[in-house]
Amino acid sequence: MPKKLKIWLGLLTVYIFWGGTYLFIHFAVETIPPFFMAGTRFLLAGAVLYVWRRLAGDPAPTRGQWLRAAAIGLLLLLGGNGLLSLAEQHVASGISSLIIGSVPLWMTTIEALRPGGVRPKWLGIIGLVIGFGGIALLVAPSLIAGKSVNAPPLGIITLLFAAFFWSLGSIYSRVAHLPESILLATGMEMLAGGVGLYLAGSFTGEWRLLVLAQIGARSWFSMLYLVLFGSMAAYTAYAWLLRVAPVSLVSTYAYVNPLVAILLGSLFAQETLTVHVLVSAVIIIGSVVLINLSRRTASPPVPVAE
Repeated sequence: MPKKLKIWLGLLTVYIFWGGTYLFIHFAVETIPPFFMAGTRFLLAGAVLYVWRRLAGDPAPTRGQWLRAAAIGLLLLLGGNGLLSLAEQHVASGISSLIIGSVPLWMTTIEALRPGGVRPKWLGIIGLVIGFGGIALLVAPSLIAGKSVNAPPLGIITLLFAAFFWSLGSIYSRVAHLPESILLATGMEMLAGGVGLYLAGSFTGEWRLLVLAQIGARSWFSMLYLVLFGSMAAYTAYAWLLRVAPVSLVSTYAYVNPLVAILLGSLFAQETLTVHVLVSAVIIIGSVVLINLSRRTASPPVPVAE
């Protein structure tokens, strides 16, 4: 198979599978408590990745690498994906994808404010202003009115915290000393994040809500999708793409995934696709395009909360 065709197949894998995770998270948490759902997903995927890479000959991680991977896993998967799963019990998957898809805005802001961080160029600043304006346009009606069918205020606030924690974890992952094998490090992060999610579920009383006999077939299927396609297939394709394709091409997932999520949510979850949501989507995705253009030569993009 020609390399160019392989690259495009890899991109389609990331576009479709990661774009679909928002819808399948929404279906999974219908009958599975959110922290336990996410914890099970990442423990299974993390165990497979870790065992695979160790059997393939990757060196055993040091204690320090485990601690750093745990910190990243807790920020990304407990703070980021865990809160996303919690919010998707009440917030439409398309709207969730837009708010989480704004992670590059938060990352650029945090990077600019931290000591020794990189300040954005003028194009990045314009992108930040436009992007946060798009987020305000998207969430303002719900926050002002105090209620919304597709995006209740508490769910919106939870998603904003999820994007913030994911951004913190993403920035730290760029400087943390981890194993050279991307997949081994990812497995470690998933294992640590999975344990943290189970602890969070235990603390919030999800054991009382977990009734296996009441878990629906759609939730089971969604869990299977999230483990096999969301956490393993798409991330493996993403890691391979970073090695063989231009970063500017790989980073296009950040604009495509929300569009896929909005379309799937409208088709399969009967989520209302209003002009207000579409305009907000164009503004937010456009701002991410500007930010990526302003740092085209910067370090590779970090996957967003799928």
